[in-house]
Amino acid sequence: MAQKILFLDRDGTLILEPEDYQVDSIDKLNFYPGVFRWLGRIARELDYKFVMVTNQDGLGTDDYPEATFWPTHELMRRALAAEGIAFTEELIDRTYARDNAPTRKPNPGLLTTYLSGDYDLANSYVIGDRLTDMQLAKNIGARGIWIATDPELGNDELSSGELGDLDDTIALRTTDWEDIYHHLRLKNRTATVRRTTKETDILIELDLDGTGQTTIDTGLGFFDHMLDQLGRHSGCDLTVKVKGDLDIDEHHTIEDTAIALGEAFAQALGDKLGIERYGWYLPMDDSLAQVGIDFGGRPWLVWDCTYRREKIGDMPTEMFYHFFKSFTDGARCNLNVKVEGDNEHHKIEATFKAFAKSIKMAKRRDVENMRLPSTKGVL
Repeated sequence: MAQKILFLDRDGTLILEPEDYQVDSIDKLNFYPGVFRWLGRIARELDYKFVMVTNQDGLGTDDYPEATFWPTHELMRRALAAEGIAFTEELIDRTYARDNAPTRKPNPGLLTTYLSGDYDLANSYVIGDRLTDMQLAKNIGARGIWIATDPELGNDELSSGELGDLDDTIALRTTDWEDIYHHLRLKNRTATVRRTTKETDILIELDLDGTGQTTIDTGLGFFDHMLDQLGRHSGCDLTVKVKGDLDIDEHHTIEDTAIALGEAFAQALGDKLGIERYGWYLPMDDSLAQVGIDFGGRPWLVWDCTYRREKIGDMPTEMFYHFFKSFTDGARCNLNVKVEGDNEHHKIEATFKAFAKSIKMAKRRDVENMRLPSTKGVL
């Protein structure tokens, strides 16, 4: 397996940057808060190699003599090494920004060794406090973690086009090393499911750890509304695109979407290490919905819901049971659903919101307890 790398900036990332931007004496050496604890845990627990990549403007000139640089740098290195934080390589560019040297970040000239196929750059990160670090990440095909203590710092070294084109590269913006540890410790939980039959063509894209952003198009307005509620209230980013045989009826569109959605949740949950596993609840005006969920690996549905209307919007009420049953089959989970109330719209919307909140509870991970939530040892 190709090696993953953390390319670490120095000033503003490992140590704090003084007002004059030169750490040229020991009394200017202050470590970034939390770096010992959290970078130390990354070193001990995760499978990244560390490479330091730093611009040191004019190092070796009269403006910045080496004699004032190395004693402080060596002290920093020894202090980090005492916590198990060691660098495979330290790469220092000594030029000024005006030189636009191929070795100066964001240019990748110092990293040619790592641009071969021997390294897993797609799953590597550049961690730094400037957008030039994020541009370096983009230039080498890695992701960026931006320690944005001063978001304007160094931006004059990038063009307006470069500044506006980094969103897809920046995986995390933070000022806290604990956030960085959590981001690296907890694997991305995403899934893409494509289900194509003679009756439907369905695309599901799911990010369990998103922000509730949704793009829904099933051809059924009320179904779209319910799936939007599911994404928003579960905190999952969810894309659902369906082309179904609505000229016949709604059955296949709803059933196949539920199966594919369940499969996406099963895929995204992965090994399920550290998840809460269970969740429940929710009131909405006159209605009270209770949805218990268990991502335990076995499908089962208990359904205690009745409706007085044949349809809500363009969705037959008989298909609500079928949706949840098909979801449990795809996700291999238990669901226990009960709702009471007077307004049929409120009852089913409360049910979907309770379903979403149950998922939000059950999917939550405890980074300090990344074990399987089962006494059997398997889910």
